Amino acid sequence: MKMSTKKLTTAAMLCAVSYILMLASKVFPQVSGFLQLDVKDVSIAIGGFVLGTPYALVISLAVSFLEFISASDTGVIGLIMNFIATAAFCCTASIIYNRKRNLWSAVAGLVAATVVLTIIMLLWNYYITPMYMKIPREAVAAMLPTVFLPFNLVKGFINSGLILLLYRPIVETLRRAGLVEKTSAPKKKLSLSLIIGILFLVIFIPIFMTLI
Repeated sequence: MKMSTKKLTTAAMLCAVSYILMLASKVFPQVSGFLQLDVKDVSIAIGGFVLGTPYALVISLAVSFLEFISASDTGVIGLIMNFIATAAFCCTASIIYNRKRNLWSAVAGLVAATVVLTIIMLLWNYYITPMYMKIPREAVAAMLPTVFLPFNLVKGFINSGLILLLYRPIVETLRRAGLVEKTSAPKKKLSLSLIIGILFLVIFIPIFMTLI
């Protein structure tokens, strides 16, 4: 991966924003007492859209490590889980979006990312959570369809809605700072992205509230 100064600066800025969003997410109520809605994926996925998938992977690892050493009480297992979840979502969305950079590719990428995130976390929780939390695997298996499945789906779609809402403002800020090349964006697509983003939030935030 060839890194330019501008890309490195942008990645560092998005890493800092992601860390702040991670800290801010701590105020959200937890689901089942241990599942935390985390919105840091928003800025990391946008980084993947703007800079490319390798940057999304690197920022995911960097922010997960920063959380591990400064704000986490879940140890190395939590670090690995955090990185896997974030990278699965952000890198999947970035890969699909960067194949054809338009609104529908972004939406398809975010939906696919949510599905990938959910599947990976179901497998992770089934195999690792019993050892990590020292509870019977049968108890975890019973939670898969009732807790882990809806939580990760809702988390993915809430973050997707926020990405669609915030992508343009963040990119415009980076352009004004001279970190991203200026391009003309159709206003119609911008309006449609806002509508889809708001729709995701209107549907999935109330669902999240029922999980608490």
